[in-house]
Amino acid sequence: MQLSPVSPEEPPFGHPSPADPWDVEPEFFSSLTRNDQRRMAEQYVRGLLEAEGRKTLRNVAEQIGGKALQQSVHHFITASSWNWAPVRRALARRAEEEVRPQAWVVNSTVIPKAGVHSVGVDQQFLPHLGQTVNGQRAFSVWSASERVSVPFNWSLVLSRSWLEDPARRSRAHIPDASRAISLEEHAGAVALEAADSWGLRRRPVVVDVEGLDAGATVRRFARAGVPLIMRIDGTTPLRVDGALLQGYSDREVPAQNLIGSMKRMRRQVEWSDTSGTGSYRGVVSAIPVVLSCPAPAGVPGGTHHRPMLLMGDWGSSDRWPSRMWLTDSRRLPLVTLLRLTRLTGVVQRDFAEISEHTGIRDFAGRSFRGWHRHVTLASVAHLIAVRAGARRVPAQRRRAAGSAAPLCA
Repeated sequence: MQLSPVSPEEPPFGHPSPADPWDVEPEFFSSLTRNDQRRMAEQYVRGLLEAEGRKTLRNVAEQIGGKALQQSVHHFITASSWNWAPVRRALARRAEEEVRPQAWVVNSTVIPKAGVHSVGVDQQFLPHLGQTVNGQRAFSVWSASERVSVPFNWSLVLSRSWLEDPARRSRAHIPDASRAISLEEHAGAVALEAADSWGLRRRPVVVDVEGLDAGATVRRFARAGVPLIMRIDGTTPLRVDGALLQGYSDREVPAQNLIGSMKRMRRQVEWSDTSGTGSYRGVVSAIPVVLSCPAPAGVPGGTHHRPMLLMGDWGSSDRWPSRMWLTDSRRLPLVTLLRLTRLTGVVQRDFAEISEHTGIRDFAGRSFRGWHRHVTLASVAHLIAVRAGARRVPAQRRRAAGSAAPLCA
């Protein structure tokens, strides 16, 4: 049986402030050097929470000050000088207090676009659909518990068609230091920047992204000393760890073949979540394995062989597990590891129910800096909405007929 909730969870909201339903704290923006910038940041977050429909720059401006403010809002987001990184750092610290995370979750989202001018738009392949769509691809890291989750750092994927075209790069104001990096590097950078530089307590990282190379991803997190659980596909080559399980071949085989053939490793599990609102039960498999992690091209050092744990969970009648995970945290109890993998569902829920309505995917501009500033403030709005409580939620983002929804990738 697939791991699934037996009883419903409570809504993912915290405690509202009696003085101000939105409670946009000035401390989020203390790094902004000018009073007018700090004031505009607070107003922009309120606009994201209160504007009806898509949270475009125009709609936000009209919400907070009418048409006369449109030029000021556009300048503040796309052309001003303020740095979004310190705002994200302040957001991450507040999220630690509000969420009390069990782990950080790395997620990837493709945002379909009709045109080709929005920054980062390219052909994006979606492995789970076997389709390619025109759109932006972004990586995010979320502070997550079984109750709620909040995004606090973002990375926008830029292909060589953006980075190697001087005119396109100039129009989008892409920084000189930006270079083409792999999806595995995006997944690592968005989490490890916070772990290394922001003074936060290190947490296990759950990477819920399809199509990543397991060896490259594991090697990056292992080098940083950050515990990792990552979703893998069935073709990932692994071998049984002969030091713990004797009598098996030392050849590498696809992960799904290992799990499918080692039926004796399956077991029933059951637990209740920490909020006491739900219980879970299912059939899972846990197999000690070894993963080969080759050194990147041009980097000294040979292949590292990392001891890992392969986990899978089943639907009631499925031959293959519905999801497979690989982790280097072998010493943690299996139930603890499985609980951490379930945080990905909390992130997916909160993206749809909160981030979607704070405008996380609504920036339509051509500016790299504008995209990062907008998603930063939309993430602050997400935390404010969580803290405001169930009695007040963001104004709904109404999707126009035929418009495309974001897709997990």
